[in-house]
Amino acid sequence: MINYPKVAVVILNWNGRFFLENFLPSVYNSTYPNLEFIIGDNASTDNSVEFVSTTYPKIRLIRNEENQGFAKGYNTILEKVEADYFVLLNSDVDVQGAWIEPIIEAMEAQPAIAVAQPKILSWHKKDLFEHAGAAGGFIDQLGYPFCRGRIFDQVEIDESQYDDSLEIFWASGAAFFIRSSCWKKSGGFDSDFFAHMEEIDLCWRLKRMGYKIWYCANSEVYHVGGGSLKKEDPFKTYLNFRNNLFMLQKNLPIIRGYFTIFFRLWLDLLAIFKFLVNRRFKDAWAIHRAHLHFFLSFYKTAKKRKQFMNHRVTCVYQRIVVWDHFILGKKKFSELKTKYFTKTQS
Repeated sequence: MINYPKVAVVILNWNGRFFLENFLPSVYNSTYPNLEFIIGDNASTDNSVEFVSTTYPKIRLIRNEENQGFAKGYNTILEKVEADYFVLLNSDVDVQGAWIEPIIEAMEAQPAIAVAQPKILSWHKKDLFEHAGAAGGFIDQLGYPFCRGRIFDQVEIDESQYDDSLEIFWASGAAFFIRSSCWKKSGGFDSDFFAHMEEIDLCWRLKRMGYKIWYCANSEVYHVGGGSLKKEDPFKTYLNFRNNLFMLQKNLPIIRGYFTIFFRLWLDLLAIFKFLVNRRFKDAWAIHRAHLHFFLSFYKTAKKRKQFMNHRVTCVYQRIVVWDHFILGKKKFSELKTKYFTKTQS
């Protein structure tokens, strides 16, 4: 008899009745044998909880008393879940058949893999990679995240060019597989992030602990994207700029971190100028707020550094992707030279 480790698929919900109604059936029909479904609700004010309890009485509901955001919301919910693997799945993800089995098989075969993600395609245009994760996440030497299949807002068509499974730097929070033991050992998400980049921060922390992050090409899901915060929402801008600075301070060596953050602050000023020129005044103000809150939280964030986690970090792009993309015109991940992706990085 095959021993299937227990997998808990956990969907964090906040006023997501529409997405649950449309995409939960595909998740509920997943073929993996040893599976538990959990809806973690972040104090929804619509009728999504009533919909789940009535339509899917076998799905376990765990309710938070307030909207704790993505990071703390999952931390609170997963304290009450027991399984060998957690799958953190967005409510706006459509899955097909055996999407869990290939990833669990890969993680069982390689105990060093702490986190993995499937290929993530766009639900709206199924031949396109989706912005949030695509074919696996990477990061450059200044901390700018990008993906195989997506650099900034440039999304590629899936032409099977990234159908090889391999180690990556970060996995998407839209479909995030993690060993429960690694979740507990690492402390889970940083609750101060609220939302955005908390999965990159966690992956970076796990890599510093000696684990691998994995992209599994033979599992596919389709993601709508922008379900909680729209791309044009200034609060999203604020979170992305603030959390990126948090992440750099927490995970880079101290001296290098100071130099990197100093350089990033000047690049952020260019972003403010660009928003002002384009009359996106709320976004420009959001970056200013992000800088202000970063400095106000500086000592608190510094205390989170884990000096004992000193393993060398892989899959860092040793160039500046902003320069390569916007100045040199490199639109596709495949146009970035592989020799600049480090095998080892301090």
